[in-house]
Amino acid sequence: MATSYMDYTGPDVQYFFDINKNRLATRNAHNFINRLGRDNLNTLGDVSLLDIYLSKGRVVEPHYHQNAAELVYCIAGSAVVSLINPFNNQVSNIPITPGQVANIPQGWWHWEVASEDNTHLLAIFDAPYPEYIFGSDILTKTPIEVLSHTYCLDPELLKKTLKPLNNETIIIGPTDECVAQTHHKHKPQPNVSNASMNANPNVNPNVNPNVNPNARMNTYMTPAMNRYPGAVPNYAYPPQQPYPYGNRPR
Repeated sequence: MATSYMDYTGPDVQYFFDINKNRLATRNAHNFINRLGRDNLNTLGDVSLLDIYLSKGRVVEPHYHQNAAELVYCIAGSAVVSLINPFNNQVSNIPITPGQVANIPQGWWHWEVASEDNTHLLAIFDAPYPEYIFGSDILTKTPIEVLSHTYCLDPELLKKTLKPLNNETIIIGPTDECVAQTHHKHKPQPNVSNASMNANPNVNPNVNPNVNPNARMNTYMTPAMNRYPGAVPNYAYPPQQPYPYGNRPR
């Protein structure tokens, strides 16, 4: 739809914009979102888009757009677009690969998870300035007292649980700090070498003399880095422009 207020003969009319120069959010060098809206390109009608780059396991956090529907197109890699149907409260998980799309109706709660590294998505909106309500903001901006009272939750445990969010809007999760902590927590311990086992032939290599032989050992190990990429330090990010979606420029 053409912008009815636009004077297409004026000197300020715009037909081109480089989205790479308008960063909305940066998690690290491999996980970031660029944005295009009517404030960047004044000939845009009722349309805007987000250019999304994700590594395997990274998530565009749960959120909804109160004023726009969203069409997610997969350019490269693959992802799962999930949404909750408010009419029956059912969750739909929609896998998409290059050339495929998933559509999210206006106001529906949804999120996107990259299934592989170097995933590239394009989110297209039927509004020049899509508005957002993010899950992290709901969790951190709602008073602890209200959450604990309403849902019968322990307020101290709730504070501890939400502390890693640092009262921030996450947008792309998990944070690099969370990834690093998870990787360290699940880092496998070095195995006993054959040389050390052969040093004492009278010792059973499967028995640790300092451990109760009746104790059950936890052998489950989650390879966290197969789910999330590592943090990328010392990256010179492009300039970011904070954009208050609730206050839409005209």
